[in-house]
Amino acid sequence: MRGKVKEKSDSALFREAMRGVKPLKTDKLPLTNPPPKPIPKQRYLDEALVHEEMLSDNYDLAELETGEQLLFARPGVQHRVLAKLRRGQFSINAELDLHGMIVREARVEVGNFLHDCYNSQIRCARIVHGKGHGSWQKQPILKKKLNKWLQQRDEVLAFCSARSVDGGTGAVYVLIKRK
Repeated sequence: MRGKVKEKSDSALFREAMRGVKPLKTDKLPLTNPPPKPIPKQRYLDEALVHEEMLSDNYDLAELETGEQLLFARPGVQHRVLAKLRRGQFSINAELDLHGMIVREARVEVGNFLHDCYNSQIRCARIVHGKGHGSWQKQPILKKKLNKWLQQRDEVLAFCSARSVDGGTGAVYVLIKRK
C-alpha cells in the first residue's frame, strides 16, 4: 500500500513561486511610447526662404510691414492734403506713445492729448500704438481701438499709418483741425 502524498494547496504553490520577487513601485506602465511630435517642415522651408530673401538685395522694407494700414479722412479733406499726410510731409509737433498702457488708460491719454494739441494749435501729431507683439494675444489691440477713437473725435480731420521710419503700422499721423 502506498502512502498518501500530501498535495500542496494553490496558494502555497503561488507563495513558493513568488519567493524573492519584489513588487513594482507603480502599476501604471505606458502601453506604447508616445509618438514623436510632428516636424513642421513647410514652416522651416518658408522661414528659410524669408531669410534668404531678406539677405538678398531685392527687397523693399515696406513689404515687411505686418498688419493693416489705417486711413481715415473726414468729408471735405482734400486728396492732396491726405496724400501729403501719408507721405509724412507734415511737421510733427507732438507725439504720444501708448506702449504699455491698458485700453482704459490709453483712451483717456488719447483724449487729453488731442484736446491739448487742438488748444495749442498743433496741426500734425504722431501717436505710437505699437504692433501688438507685447499683448497676450499678440494682436494690436490698441491699434483697433485707436482707429475707432480717432474717428469719433471732432478735433481729428484725418489720420493714416506712419511711414516705416516713423513706426510704420505701429503708429499713425494725425491731422488736427485748426482752432
